[in-house]
Amino acid sequence: MQKNVGPSKSAPGSVASRAVDRAIERRRAAYEEEVMRLVEASFVVIQKTGNLEPRVNEIVAHAGLSNQAFYKHFQSKDELLLAVLDEGSRMLRSYLEHRMDKVKSPERKIHQWIDGMVEQVFNPEAAHATRPFALSRGRLSEQFPEEVRDSERQLTALLREAIKAAAIAGEIPAADPDRDSEIVYNTVMGWMVHKLSSSPPKKADVQHLMTFIIHGLRRGMEPK
Repeated sequence: MQKNVGPSKSAPGSVASRAVDRAIERRRAAYEEEVMRLVEASFVVIQKTGNLEPRVNEIVAHAGLSNQAFYKHFQSKDELLLAVLDEGSRMLRSYLEHRMDKVKSPERKIHQWIDGMVEQVFNPEAAHATRPFALSRGRLSEQFPEEVRDSERQLTALLREAIKAAAIAGEIPAADPDRDSEIVYNTVMGWMVHKLSSSPPKKADVQHLMTFIIHGLRRGMEPK
């Protein structure tokens, strides 16, 4: 005797399918909220304690969540820290874009990019978004190489476009946007790591760094 067998899954566009989609969207929204609470809690705990390796129980307590919620979204604390660093890079990119949009000259945009980056060392409120990334990127890049590169591209893309525009405008005609943006980024980040882990920099240190980089970008040009 043949049994009546119903459909194994809802048809696309059907009422049942739309009901499933709504349920998935509600769950996704709830999960996104939990993840952002964990990320934001990590920012706060790192800033408050000065500890770049916050304990999971501190993070979940501040987020008002459980360990179960934490491990539902992240396989390890390092994976959460990676999300924190990525979010910090996105915040910093937005800040750098805002600074760079205030000036017209491509070379001045490069100045603003460098100034905006190194300000993270001087400004305590801004440093919490950058400090974990600056000091932890080496270790995390070994575990999550592609993800860390993606976070770095958030910042280098702005610089690369400014260098490219400066080359086209004749301000730094010998520039190689791809290579130069990577070199400048690594120079600035290396400088920041050193200053964040030692004595605070002086304004003269920043000016020296700026002059060094701009002279490098202007290679082959007559000194101004």
